[in-house]
Amino acid sequence: MDTQAQAFRLDGRLAIITGASKGIGLGIAKAMSKAGAAVLLLSRQTPDLDHAVAEIREGGGRAEACPFDLHDYARLNEWYSGVVAQHGLPDLLVNAAGITRRGPADKLSLDDWHEVMNINLNAVFAMSQAFAQRLLAAGKPGKIVNIASLMTSASRPGTAAYTASKGGIGQLTKALALDWAPKGIHVNAIAPGFIQTDLTGPLWNDATFDEWVKKRTPMARWGQPDDIALPAVFMASAASDFMTGQVVYVDGGFLATF
Repeated sequence: MDTQAQAFRLDGRLAIITGASKGIGLGIAKAMSKAGAAVLLLSRQTPDLDHAVAEIREGGGRAEACPFDLHDYARLNEWYSGVVAQHGLPDLLVNAAGITRRGPADKLSLDDWHEVMNINLNAVFAMSQAFAQRLLAAGKPGKIVNIASLMTSASRPGTAAYTASKGGIGQLTKALALDWAPKGIHVNAIAPGFIQTDLTGPLWNDATFDEWVKKRTPMARWGQPDDIALPAVFMASAASDFMTGQVVYVDGGFLATF
């Protein structure tokens, strides 16, 4: 394999991926495994998590389940110490877990607001901090890939909590990148367009909305998890070594037009 091709490989790397039991997170876990990384899959849904691990292993990859409920992010640092003791020190982190609570802003409960913020933003910071602290203590480099959204730059009615959380991810990505760039920890984000996952099921199962997405997106289709997974491999690889603090939109051209 030539040097340029090798730059896109993840051989010898250990990646921890949140929200990895399905959707975008699982797509990224599979792609990173195929690129040579060993992957640690985090999700609170143990049956789905076990199935995801089995699927990656059946494809010849190295995968382990690391169940944790990100609602309990205050305990995340303690849990992360156990992960490191059992599996070694991860040098790649993908923050892919996310939830949404839809509804008009005047009717959205504070409980729903806080839950979205806790999973989509607070847990991302806690995970990133736990990841970086140990790499910094060991004097080792690393890479973080956050999953942002179209809502990092735009919004839709009924998405106040999700939009605010993903806007925060865009700014958090920049802030962490600046703090850790001198220490060799790169932080970037991918902002997906409309991707067919369980999370977006209520949207793509709505015939009217499905038609709107296809007409509104220049590429005239919904994205698939693989459309996000390969850019994530790039951001985790040596091919992106002069890149940090960036939010890259992978949206089929959605934000390029109006």
